[in-house]
Amino acid sequence: MAKSLVIVESPAKAKTINKYLGKEYEVEASLGHVKDLPKKTLGVDLENDFETEYIVIPGKEKVLARLKKMAKSASAIYLAPDPDREGEAIAAHLAEELGGDSIDGKKVKKKKGGPLIRRVTFNEITKRAVLDAFQQARDIDCNLVDAQQTRRVLDRIVGYQVSPLLWDKVRRGISAGRV
Repeated sequence: MAKSLVIVESPAKAKTINKYLGKEYEVEASLGHVKDLPKKTLGVDLENDFETEYIVIPGKEKVLARLKKMAKSASAIYLAPDPDREGEAIAAHLAEELGGDSIDGKKVKKKKGGPLIRRVTFNEITKRAVLDAFQQARDIDCNLVDAQQTRRVLDRIVGYQVSPLLWDKVRRGISAGRV
């Protein structure tokens, strides 16, 4: 029987959670974000409703290839990054890469014939908290994803547009961006 794939951010969490869930699950780590705005360009179309261009982060190709291979044979995929807006964005990007076509409105559309993709959150790594979280698996919260992407876009615009002004007026190399 096919196993369910569970994806968390850290390898240490993966090892612990794997013990709690048992043999029907395979728990792997994404090692944080797998997609981001490109480093060398703005990645935001200011003329087209702030449309974003997210790319696979250089160096994450092997991680994604491994997860995609595992996802192909999984009976279900449970995305369990951290329970915050960054974790929600990681979950959304993983869903897009592993079996969802894209986030459309308020849902991650599932590819025809692809495995079920669900979001799981817990605030502590205890057996009870983890097992309870799987009883309350849900869809990805697209409002949280939107909040994270809005923050990311604002950081990028401020960093790219305001920093050059500061270089002229204050000091070369100073940054207006948060990140």
